[in-house]
Amino acid sequence: MNEASAKLALKEEEVRSILHAADNIVGRAGRTMLVKILKGSRDKKLLALGLDDSAEYGYYRPLTMANITERVDWMIKHDYLAISRDGDMPVLVFTERGWEIQREQMADLLLAQWRAWVEAGVPVTDMTYLKDRNQGMILLFLQKVANSGDARYIPLLQQWELVDYKKVRQAIREVIAHLNNGAGERFILEGAPVVELADRPLIEERKSERLKCSAASMPC
Repeated sequence: MNEASAKLALKEEEVRSILHAADNIVGRAGRTMLVKILKGSRDKKLLALGLDDSAEYGYYRPLTMANITERVDWMIKHDYLAISRDGDMPVLVFTERGWEIQREQMADLLLAQWRAWVEAGVPVTDMTYLKDRNQGMILLFLQKVANSGDARYIPLLQQWELVDYKKVRQAIREVIAHLNNGAGERFILEGAPVVELADRPLIEERKSERLKCSAASMPC
């Protein structure tokens, strides 16, 4: 960690973008790779892993690698990311706080994608892209689908139900039933994370050490 990172004050958009860029490498690469993604590097390993497909690839393109490293270090200092070890290799992981933000971002992105599909009348039949995702994030996404009250999502839910595991299929059926009933009553999906981000600032000092965890190991 360097002195310059202590003097930074990142904006909410930056925090969210760095977390989103980190999502593809948590638990398998370190801060240097995250810096390269944010820079838009043509590093051979980065390209071989397809990390140039990240929506945040090149987010900090005008900055130097040193400037970007300062921002990644700021994220670690402020308890959004942490360094863990995979054998002898240091790797980035989400903190509990960082994952809570990224989990909701991912659920919101999935919902926005579905909204675009139904509004454009796009027929979608392959829903396997949702299989094997973090279960907490998936249940949060389903809660958001239910909260929308939009019955146009039912065909997508039905296609998804055909390919996922038992617990997710049950959750999908509950959401379909809720949407079919007119979505009038309040619906709470069992196991879906309770989102409280709106109740506190996204950027704030944390005085206590929080549980460090990777996306793959987050509790459901």
